[in-house]
Amino acid sequence: MATALNSETDEYEPADILRGLYGDGIIGLKGAFPRDWAQRMREEIDRLFAEAQAVPGGALPRGPQRWYVEVPPERISGFVDIATHPWFVAVSEAVLGPDYRIVEVGFDIPFPGAADQPWHRDFAVPEATTRGRRLNSLAFNLTAVDTIPEMGPFEVAPGTQWDQFEGCDKGMFPPRERWPRYIARAQQKLPQMGDMSARSALTIHRGTANRSDQPRPVLVVGVDAPDATNAAHHDLQVTPACLERLPARVREHLTYRVVDRLETVVQNHVIDGLLKPAY
Repeated sequence: MATALNSETDEYEPADILRGLYGDGIIGLKGAFPRDWAQRMREEIDRLFAEAQAVPGGALPRGPQRWYVEVPPERISGFVDIATHPWFVAVSEAVLGPDYRIVEVGFDIPFPGAADQPWHRDFAVPEATTRGRRLNSLAFNLTAVDTIPEMGPFEVAPGTQWDQFEGCDKGMFPPRERWPRYIARAQQKLPQMGDMSARSALTIHRGTANRSDQPRPVLVVGVDAPDATNAAHHDLQVTPACLERLPARVREHLTYRVVDRLETVVQNHVIDGLLKPAY
């Protein structure tokens, strides 16, 4: 992972951030959080996954033995730590502007037996990118384990956030004749507990086969520019008590729905193209 600047400083150069995300489409910060912080996040993800499995629509398949779960921010005890981390703020502001919006909190888990996914992006390219040549959303990832090659690491084809192709399912899946381009550019990411990355969800990527005996949970925080529309696919719930506790600098960037009692998030962003392995 490329780092914007030294992780021991609170000053991150916007030019370096923009160079990385407009160039490769992914950047990272090693050691953003202590290992015990990441271990606590892992324990919370394990509990939340068990809860989600008990509710229809609570855990969405993203392929064989691979699941995605969306959760209310207050169910992740380190959410405020993430949302106020100087690097998270610097990256969001540099790419999305000072009025960026946090629209998604969830986690992805490829279990043992998860297969290679087809190459894809997370949603169709918006007009802001096709015509304006501007990125208007980001996905921040935080691993809950020390990733090893056998776990089925995230694989990305740098620079492909600008690729355009038509006539494919939901604008997400490039035709197979283009796959050699992505295979030739592919980089596997092996983040360790405490690392944080930011990527354009438009950069072509895939999860790879988990041949280990361990799951590989990853927390995802989605952030939009004011003109992006990804919030429509998500349901960030907060209780009044949580809203009162949130620092103003987090609350003002959060897209949310106030509820008296948290509910398991029944998700709508089903991606049929990911349900079959890429053979």
